[in-house]
Amino acid sequence: MFSAIYVEEPLLSHPRVETIVARYGHLPLIPIERYGEIFNRKAQNFRLQKQAPALIIASKQNNLVLPAPEQYGLGGKHNYYFSHLLNCIYDCRYCFLQGMYRSAHYVWFANYDDFAQAIHDKIEQHANESCYFYSGYDCDSLALEPVTQFVDYFLPVFSRHANAVLELRTKSTQIRSLLDRTPMDNCVIAFSFTPENISQQLEHKVPSNRKRLDAMIKLQKKGWRVGLRFDPLIYDDSYYASYEGLFNDIFSQVDIDQLHSVSLGVFRLPETFYRNMQRLYPAEQLFAAKIANRDGMVSYQADIESKLVDDCESLLLKYIPKSIYYPCSME
Repeated sequence: MFSAIYVEEPLLSHPRVETIVARYGHLPLIPIERYGEIFNRKAQNFRLQKQAPALIIASKQNNLVLPAPEQYGLGGKHNYYFSHLLNCIYDCRYCFLQGMYRSAHYVWFANYDDFAQAIHDKIEQHANESCYFYSGYDCDSLALEPVTQFVDYFLPVFSRHANAVLELRTKSTQIRSLLDRTPMDNCVIAFSFTPENISQQLEHKVPSNRKRLDAMIKLQKKGWRVGLRFDPLIYDDSYYASYEGLFNDIFSQVDIDQLHSVSLGVFRLPETFYRNMQRLYPAEQLFAAKIANRDGMVSYQADIESKLVDDCESLLLKYIPKSIYYPCSME
């Protein structure tokens, strides 16, 4: 899974880190001062590193909990995100991470107690008001759960704060740690989907839609609150039939009455990220589509975007009540 393990020197004796180092004792162990000396090096090639990434174990010092982008929320009054990981084990061609970071190595921030305190401070700041915390912004929330034990640590944190909702956004089927626990009303496991033909083209290393759907159904039967994220919508000549089939497949099997939320949003990237990704994958058809730049954000041309969103929204609302639908706008 990893080509090597880098560890910031103060963390070498941390119990959580010692466990991981022992598990991967066959890998090179390289002490470092700060993770940036590896992760932020110049002249790195994200595409090459993605073939054999290393694990960098670090301590995050500042900005542990940040305001969530406006288009990322689910209608909550106060929305935040926090990242225990940087980068993802999956290789989705549309993912902004490969345009944002120089390195494809995984950075795992092991100082969970500091994150928990920062989360507690935000909750206290908004006493008696609902707060949403999103954990899948810079990573997949569950994909590295056997290594990070993120769920095992943070669910008890949120169990003490009924007015704070934790969203675990994922494409993973690593749900054992959830199935082994009592469901929590203030935790939402949100699964991302694209049509299977698009997933096979663009979502490399990601579990199939069938496996993701099976995981979602298992969680629902156990009593967990789940959500659906159709973001990004991807355009091609057969998008209508593709999304019609995807929605029919999913909503004919999940318990719609038990869905927490459903969101939908188009492919969109900051211009600098988009240009970086073009350089990484010059032959990728996704980057040869009818793209437009609007105020520094790259997406489909306005007429294509409008048609894509309107059609998919109309298809979606055949299955779900509008009360649980949250469109993700570029505005």
